Amino acid sequence: LSFSLSQSVFSCADVGTQQVILTVTDGSGNSSSGIANVTIQDNIAPTSNCQDITIQLDANGSATITAAQIDNGSSDNCGTVFLSASQLNFGCADIGVNTVTLTVTDANGNVSTCTATVTVVDNIAPTAICQNATIQLDANGVATLTAAQIDGGSYDNCGPLSFSLSQSVFSCADVGTQ
Repeated sequence: LSFSLSQSVFSCADVGTQQVILTVTDGSGNSSSGIANVTIQDNIAPTSNCQDITIQLDANGSATITAAQIDNGSSDNCGTVFLSASQLNFGCADIGVNTVTLTVTDANGNVSTCTATVTVVDNIAPTAICQNATIQLDANGVATLTAAQIDGGSYDNCGPLSFSLSQSVFSCADVGTQ
């Protein structure tokens, strides 16, 4: 008896159920065929590769990444991979080091993950807005100026500000514009 198959080699394009014809031939040349359903599976997870990145917050105190930015060449034995990340949006609360998980899924539902470090930085200086102020000397000839008296609405993309003054205590020697 000799046996032959209509298909014996399979690839990623054949994932799923494939019909294969088995033909059996005897020594006299008589043959018979039968059909078998062969299930082809891809159970190999894709290879996930991550890379670390640094991102800058914008004037509104936010930044957005894509999963592709932390991907470093993830791949699969059957071609295309789909990427997703555990976090895409960052704000002032995220300044510093953040661990983000990249999930890599292939066309057949196999999954692998890796982690990347997303370092969030805020390099935008605050905007100082000053206003003029008039202060009165007290009975001892002393006046104290606070930052709130000359702050005209200073702001920063990431929240609270701290203030310092070049001079905050004035005396009779300082009468006039300073």
